[in-house]
Amino acid sequence: MRILGVDPGLLRTGYGVIDAGKEGIKMVQAGVVLTSPKDGISLRVQDIYRNITAVILESKPSVLVLEKLYSHYKHPATSILMGHSRGVVCLACGINGLKLVNYASTRIKKSITGNGHAGKYQVREMVKDILKLTKDPEPMDVSDALAMAISYVFIDGVRAKG
Repeated sequence: MRILGVDPGLLRTGYGVIDAGKEGIKMVQAGVVLTSPKDGISLRVQDIYRNITAVILESKPSVLVLEKLYSHYKHPATSILMGHSRGVVCLACGINGLKLVNYASTRIKKSITGNGHAGKYQVREMVKDILKLTKDPEPMDVSDALAMAISYVFIDGVRAKG
């Protein structure tokens, strides 16, 4: 099964595509969509939409995994900005007929590390280990996206299904 994880952000949207089956989990591709703060919001979300759509069309995943939106009371503007990029990722998913799965960040971290409150560096190290990568997946948006895709395998038992 091919799975796409996306870590949406208005400045950087990380993505990671993995294949999972009886032979294990392997990375197919990963990267980041960068937008410029100098561009207006409409150009930035358009760029995210076009690039994520291109990844979907090229890699043909069966499912797209996102982290549930969480808003910290001290930083509500952050979740509003993330909501813009998250919305266009959901749109790309819907238009292309993909199954959309949302997990809480604590559930993703627990499935990857065994600790729902693990730090970003611990998650990145486990992603590197699980995928047998020789280098750290960078930037962190990429390792977070790959963690989302991997969590689907562990939570929904994809490997057992083949």
